[in-house]
Amino acid sequence: MNGLGAMLRAAATAFTLLPGVASAAQTIEVLSTAGCGCCISWTRHMEENGFETEIRNLPMADLMQVKTEAGLKPGLTSCHTGKIDGYVIEGHVPARDVQRLLAERPDAIGLTVPDMPYGSPGMGEAGPDADPYDVLLVKRDGTTEVFASYR
Repeated sequence: MNGLGAMLRAAATAFTLLPGVASAAQTIEVLSTAGCGCCISWTRHMEENGFETEIRNLPMADLMQVKTEAGLKPGLTSCHTGKIDGYVIEGHVPARDVQRLLAERPDAIGLTVPDMPYGSPGMGEAGPDADPYDVLLVKRDGTTEVFASYR
């Protein structure tokens, strides 16, 4: 029975690391302004990829305060801010990059897709007309490095 239990635990761990699969404990709090269509679309993208979401609408001044308190500098922000498992997810970050962040657990503030590039999750269709963009890892000292690129 011990061998079967170990195999079941290993299978469950492998399953949660598959693209598009998040564990039940992975709930992302999404902070946004009321009625932002692209924020709603990004939240739907996260749900379609296995995350649970809790949406909180804030006045713009309060949302900007959240971003500043999280350590996001000007030029690194977008329209919504997510919080999950001690990390900040700023803007239209693909779910697979959030899953990778949670699996690798780097010592960082989180991930950002600055601005709102067309073709990123929640910002229209990916395809030949999509804007190229980078997902940046925001380090604790405020510097960034490319975490993933979409071209």
